[in-house]
Amino acid sequence: MTQLLDFTSSGIYCPLADVYIDPWKPVDRAIITHAHADHARIGNRYYLAHHDTVPLLKYSLGQYINVQGLAYGEELIMNGVKISLHPSGHVVGAAQVRLEYKGEVWVVTGDFKLENDGISTAYEPIKCHVVVSDSTYGLPIFKWEAQQKVFNDINQWWLNNQREGKTSVLIGYALGKAQRLIHHLDKDIGPIYAHQTIKNVNKVLRNQGILIPSVNTLEYSANIDYQGSIVLAPSIILHSSVIKKMEPYSTAFVSGWMSLRQLKRSRNIDKGFILSDHADWEQLKTAVSNSGAHRIFTTSNGYSSSFYRWLQENGYEVTEVANKYLGEIPEIEDGVTDIQPY
Repeated sequence: MTQLLDFTSSGIYCPLADVYIDPWKPVDRAIITHAHADHARIGNRYYLAHHDTVPLLKYSLGQYINVQGLAYGEELIMNGVKISLHPSGHVVGAAQVRLEYKGEVWVVTGDFKLENDGISTAYEPIKCHVVVSDSTYGLPIFKWEAQQKVFNDINQWWLNNQREGKTSVLIGYALGKAQRLIHHLDKDIGPIYAHQTIKNVNKVLRNQGILIPSVNTLEYSANIDYQGSIVLAPSIILHSSVIKKMEPYSTAFVSGWMSLRQLKRSRNIDKGFILSDHADWEQLKTAVSNSGAHRIFTTSNGYSSSFYRWLQENGYEVTEVANKYLGEIPEIEDGVTDIQPY
């Protein structure tokens, strides 16, 4: 079997095609799975991504980057290696990378989830010989409820806060989580406000014809009564002056990491909603099984050891690979957002 991918200090590298996938150091040629900042970094001489990711890359990395867009399923040959992008279901434009050489197929999943969120193109299983799999939530304790149940809980939390005269402050990614929330929030409850970073991302997506419901803009200077409304923002809002204008308020994070009770307590927030744009434990197992692959590389974010053992116990040839991707950590880190405006 050809070693089609190497795992280097700059990231996942295909020597035959001379291209990296989501490199964390500047390289000549990079395939980008999606536009979150831990996967799409500045400084590469050439970028290849799905068409819907291209405007997001230009927004975050600069309008004049050298970037080429591909449709899902469209093939591009680099030095004899057939490369195509396929939906990962993670966020809008997110892709798995399929590489084929002399009949051998490797797939790099990037970040992915199996549940259709109603905004992103739904995950597509790909038959292959080798999988490089995200394993951010590679523990059995990570088991997601159906998203509609979570959205119902969020809407009820908002309604309860409104009845108590409070503003609901909801923290999540500006790209992916925010659009998913806007799509599913009950707009009959009251006004929805969004941080400018989220509004900017929404504008980029709308310009591509992606339907994102309109919401109000969170204003730092205007004297607005936010009581009873819901405000979507990155975590930096918790340390900004504008939040004082929302008093009394209740805060909540939306992340898969809210499964860990000690994390919710340590962040001194009122509520945690478990909603992730990554695969949970069962989805990880399902994706690997459906791929037909027998050789698996797990990308480690600190919770891949259990998934590694499960793969070994079930007859897979498995290797654990370290990486510098952050998973959903930026959602809960102070002052960090997932996509940086240029």
